Amino acid sequence: MNELDKANMLFEDIKHIDENGIEFWYARELMIILEYKQWRRFESVINKAKESCKNSDMNVIEHFANVGKTIKMPKGAEKIIPDYKLTRYACYLIAQNGDSRKKVIALAQTYFAVQTRKQEITEKEYTMLTEDEKRFYQRDLTRKGNYSLNQAAKKAGVKNFDKFHNSGYKGLYNGETADDIAKRKGLRYREDILDNMESEELAANLFRITQTESKLKKDKISSEKEANKTHYNIGKNIREVIAKNGGTMPEDLPTPKKSLK
Repeated sequence: MNELDKANMLFEDIKHIDENGIEFWYARELMIILEYKQWRRFESVINKAKESCKNSDMNVIEHFANVGKTIKMPKGAEKIIPDYKLTRYACYLIAQNGDSRKKVIALAQTYFAVQTRKQEITEKEYTMLTEDEKRFYQRDLTRKGNYSLNQAAKKAGVKNFDKFHNSGYKGLYNGETADDIAKRKGLRYREDILDNMESEELAANLFRITQTESKLKKDKISSEKEANKTHYNIGKNIREVIAKNGGTMPEDLPTPKKSLK
């Protein structure tokens, strides 16, 4: 396993997705991964990162959202401890201002630098990409999205992941499973259907993936049956939005001539 793969496992595992499909990290969880034992020392790093953010003319509050957590104390008392909801860019700045002698800090710098640049692509830049470049970009996002979705599904009690993913496909593709989609596209055995989608179809699936992960976490779903139902409903809801907006149903979108592989 290379260094970037190690970093992916560490930082993707503590990533959260909010109700709008936006990713974020909690400072308290990041502190543990970055091997800081005392909050006051880690908060000092956060303050340096906030200063860097300010000096870059970025909105500090947007990237370092102050959130408090209530913890139980002895004799039924409660205490509010400080915490932050961090964007990927905020995590990158924290890594840049962390203790560079720690190997995990170097991993964080690599991971957040690479991923932040990938997410910096602007709408104008995206429109200038060729269709194949858009496919590569969207495929990369769906790959990472599915990794995060699988983590959330596992915590929700999912054991049969084929059934779980097919639930989402059935909702989005009017009852079609992954095998049905592969056969319709004329793919070879075990060829990945996501590698054989154009950018528009990939974008619809990315929306299904991120929204399902968010719903599983937000509703604290804890049974495989409910997780499958949630995935199906999210897929169906997205299909209804496409129909309402007069869009092309995903099964009617063309299959590219070449797989991304």
